[in-house]
Amino acid sequence: MASELVTCAPHPEEPLSDYVRRLRQQRSWTQFQLSEAAGVHRQTIGKIESGDSQRLNRRVRKGLALALSIPLEYLEAVCDGADVPSVVRLKFCPQCWVPGTAPESMWTDPRSHYCFGCGTELTHRCQQCKESILSLQFRFCPYCGNSYKPAASP
Repeated sequence: MASELVTCAPHPEEPLSDYVRRLRQQRSWTQFQLSEAAGVHRQTIGKIESGDSQRLNRRVRKGLALALSIPLEYLEAVCDGADVPSVVRLKFCPQCWVPGTAPESMWTDPRSHYCFGCGTELTHRCQQCKESILSLQFRFCPYCGNSYKPAASP
């Protein structure tokens, strides 16, 4: 399962335009479909893929990371021209995470084991079937249907 996350990693020296285009084409999406999923204007995707935009603001980065199901750190590394961080698994706090949103960047830090907000242990596997979580775009495990976020107790 971690190999799927690795295939989404940017290649060494890959420009932002090629990286976003490659991920969009892997999903067989049009620029319009990506812009809708990311919550950005279609022209923004066009400018990124044509190489006119090398720097992305935080909102665009978060939207693209969520839409493409990749760690935010991958986009930040490509934009900054830095090495790809060693993100091997997607972690989140089952108490603080809002379904459908990208995880906090502090949760995905390899050194983080507990939530910085509430102290709950971070999770990277489905609680029921123990499969690795590769995307937080949805709130349920694609393998067993279990909710990633526990039901609130009355």
